[in-house]
Amino acid sequence: MNSSTAVLKSIKDLLKNMPQDWLKLTTHRLDIYHEDAAKTEFLDELKKLIKTNNVNTTTLNQLPTAYDYIRLGHQLSSLLEWVLAEINQVVDEQVITFASKTMPILAVLRQNAIKHTATYIYYDVDTAPLIDEPRLKNIYGYQYQLTQVNHSKEIPQHPDGTVVFVTQQDFNKNLNNNPVIDLTVNLHHDLGSYILIHQPNAKQMVQAIQHVRRRETIAMSPQNCLSILHELVGNEGPFSSVEHINKTSENKQTVATCIRQNTGSQSSPLIASSGLSIQYAILMGLVENAITAHPDKPIKIILPPNCYGGTNDQSRRVADLIPQAEVLDLLVDGGADIVNSLESVLSAAAEVDGVPIVLAEIPTNPRVEVPDLPALSEVLSKTRLTPKAETAVQATFMVDQTFCPNVNLLNQDSELSSVSTISFSSGSKFPSGGRCIAGYCAANQKAEELMPLVAAHLSLSDNHADANQMNILAETMPSMPERIVQAYAKTRDFVQQIHALIPTAKIFYVSDDMALRGFKPSVFSLDLPVSADSLKERQDLQKQLNKKLIEFMITRHPEDCKNCVSYGQLKGSYWTIPATSTQGTTKEGDKDYVVRASISPEVDVAKLSQSFKVFCQTHDLI
Repeated sequence: MNSSTAVLKSIKDLLKNMPQDWLKLTTHRLDIYHEDAAKTEFLDELKKLIKTNNVNTTTLNQLPTAYDYIRLGHQLSSLLEWVLAEINQVVDEQVITFASKTMPILAVLRQNAIKHTATYIYYDVDTAPLIDEPRLKNIYGYQYQLTQVNHSKEIPQHPDGTVVFVTQQDFNKNLNNNPVIDLTVNLHHDLGSYILIHQPNAKQMVQAIQHVRRRETIAMSPQNCLSILHELVGNEGPFSSVEHINKTSENKQTVATCIRQNTGSQSSPLIASSGLSIQYAILMGLVENAITAHPDKPIKIILPPNCYGGTNDQSRRVADLIPQAEVLDLLVDGGADIVNSLESVLSAAAEVDGVPIVLAEIPTNPRVEVPDLPALSEVLSKTRLTPKAETAVQATFMVDQTFCPNVNLLNQDSELSSVSTISFSSGSKFPSGGRCIAGYCAANQKAEELMPLVAAHLSLSDNHADANQMNILAETMPSMPERIVQAYAKTRDFVQQIHALIPTAKIFYVSDDMALRGFKPSVFSLDLPVSADSLKERQDLQKQLNKKLIEFMITRHPEDCKNCVSYGQLKGSYWTIPATSTQGTTKEGDKDYVVRASISPEVDVAKLSQSFKVFCQTHDLI
């Protein structure tokens, strides 16, 4: 019995004991997760269980977290990648699964564009594997040679560049059949793709491809990974998304209607595989608009340095790729005011005759602040002059309203109606209650003409929401406004009890006035009070105390308190420190070490408050 046959036999037995959380959860525990060992620690421990014949639902549930959020990867993608690695006789790290069929190829093109390396793409499928080649070349700057072949053996050697082969073969086939091929992308007819990096010394390329999956697209979904695993071991798998296409078509109108009602937009929304997938399409659509409408002007991408880490990192990656683009920091928290900061940054953009693209969160993450919207509108739409006394290009506004997705920022009565505005939200939060990770965007009337550009970049990335995601959103979004109000009431109650208990604690939450205007998040941030002689010592003590609080709460209430990064969940409470989770790629000086807690509509606030009081008594805070 060869190694791949033995692994498939083990996987067949494992699937009978698979924890349902592997399939259903979108966010996993941080307290048993080490980001620098993502995937590898999980697989190492799993292999030990298999080797000792100790595989059951309990032991599988106790394994380290593979990835903390399923956009990045998850237990089932890691499992599938291990099986495919065994079939292809490579190490686990050299196999990476994708929900998208084009993004693994685009990941290689991105890396080679930055490294100025030639790319030769060969394919034996019926149609070219890339979508919208003119955009890929003219906007992204990707240069490549694309050739159709009958068989991989026809592919010649190219010592000056990278050779990519795109095929569609059964996933149980070994793809190591021509040594001149550096990478093979194997397309599944329905469920996504995987990329196989043939060379064991290609660590830099592996990391680059993983980074694209992390920031611009998503891993193959748990449902689709499970379907392929069942195919590989000869089982009749769970339902495939293909069987639900008709249902998805019927539900698409429901989802679109919900998005319009919650945002105030009158245009057709776009729904993507994740929040960052839709954000990437928006940003690249706005970059294309800047390049085509103002070809000789620099592009200024303006965003807070301490915003969600994925947003921050993705924006800087776009600036790394597009020669005329640059990121400018926008200070919005910790005493800084977004309106005053924008005045300064937009004036600087006008001084160089730049095209400003502003990205901000309303409310901000993690400090949950809402700006003065009339003043924000005024500063964004203000007429400025260039050094040549010409009218400067006005800003386009990308607003992440994930914390408050039901505020009508896009209707004609909104303070932002005079600003070209596209809003977007992560569907893994309130829209789905944590059941899927789809994301969506919509535009106000002034930005409506930009949506076809966003749609084009979403399509070429093959990052549309899948059938399963659409079905979940259609089921959950109609109840979203009610769940938001219920969760807000619980959160406000908890915040008030914390304030009554320790008035000197810094609590970051929306004001009552902002809540009356519709901003009702169910997340808040907290800094516990400490005494110290120096600022650094005080900050260090706060970090330690905040971490102890999270450990205390999840230990005391393992069913009600989770060390997770999400928000808007259907039950329980999630606790995290943004600096060590969502701000992983943020510069150290911009990180927030506050406690961030999100509260669901079903939380027992009295029970959490009592435990919080015990913690404060234990650490002499009261």
